[in-house]
Amino acid sequence: MASVTLRNVSKSFGSVHVLSGINLEIADGEFVVLVGPSGCGKSTLLRSIAGLEEVSAGDIMIGVRRVNDVAPRDRDIAMVFQSYALYPHMNVEDNMSFSLKLRKESVSKIGTRVNQASGTLGLGALLERLPKQLSGGQRQRVAMGRAIVRDPKVFLFDEPLSNLDAKLRAQMRTEIKALQQSLGTTSIYVTHDQIEAMTMANRIVVLNEGVIQQVGAPLELYDKPANTFVAGFIGSPTMNFIEGVAGAKGEVKLADGSSIATGATSLKPGHEVTLGIRPEHLQLSGKGLRGEVQVIEPLGMTTQIAVKALGQQLTLMAMERTALSPGQPVHLSASSKHIHVFDRANGRRFALT
Repeated sequence: MASVTLRNVSKSFGSVHVLSGINLEIADGEFVVLVGPSGCGKSTLLRSIAGLEEVSAGDIMIGVRRVNDVAPRDRDIAMVFQSYALYPHMNVEDNMSFSLKLRKESVSKIGTRVNQASGTLGLGALLERLPKQLSGGQRQRVAMGRAIVRDPKVFLFDEPLSNLDAKLRAQMRTEIKALQQSLGTTSIYVTHDQIEAMTMANRIVVLNEGVIQQVGAPLELYDKPANTFVAGFIGSPTMNFIEGVAGAKGEVKLADGSSIATGATSLKPGHEVTLGIRPEHLQLSGKGLRGEVQVIEPLGMTTQIAVKALGQQLTLMAMERTALSPGQPVHLSASSKHIHVFDRANGRRFALT
């Protein structure tokens, strides 16, 4: 096992800048998830760590060794791909042992490694099967097994669950997290799915346009997003955003002439801000922001309600069943402790006082 350090890492394809000045410290044994929208640079960063892409500037360290000029096979990493990348003519056992055979490891060592990995992943009864005889989840387990037998210092996962259905994705999330906790191997996981990031990571790295927006524990990013991008990306359904102008004593005046109290008492009157309220913190009330119910989506445990207010759609999550109907007028409110305040000019979050 080893730490991974990125120092001022940049990557350009011609005039297109994909990564810009990435600085990141990943501790030995940590599970870090890189998350962001398509094109944000997360897969390019992972491929750069693997050695599949050459960085334009900066240093990549695995442990104490600078690996910029080290071939991928010599970096002591193992990568699990979205496409599984299994050899179709080889059975499960041969797929898992192939890299060890290339290293010319002993037959006994190969057998021991394959047996241990297959036992951990529940593949013992499938060793003689070809990939075409396996389900999507079983193929992904084989891909992980092939990585495990190499006993690498670092695991790299490139959107490994994208090809699975929703139920299997949830199951595999649990299995991968439990496996990483058991092995204790440093792991870097790329996904565009913020639910995967929230449920699996020790720390999340949010990227946008090749720049790190925020690094932190899942709940830290959820409760204290650094800017409107992180606030809108982390959380499902997404955070509601309402524009307003700061008034006195932390109140913010909205476009319809109403006002809402926030905890940002240090705001200067007249400052243009964006308020952020998560759907679970927006409540139906007898007074407050006026709106009209548009759509009601019963989800069983909760009910998702879309309300048109201030000329935009706001979403709230009600924990109780509701008798509301489309077109019905409602009032919305939120506790000041659950309202995030962002600078409209640069998107940065104000620390509430």
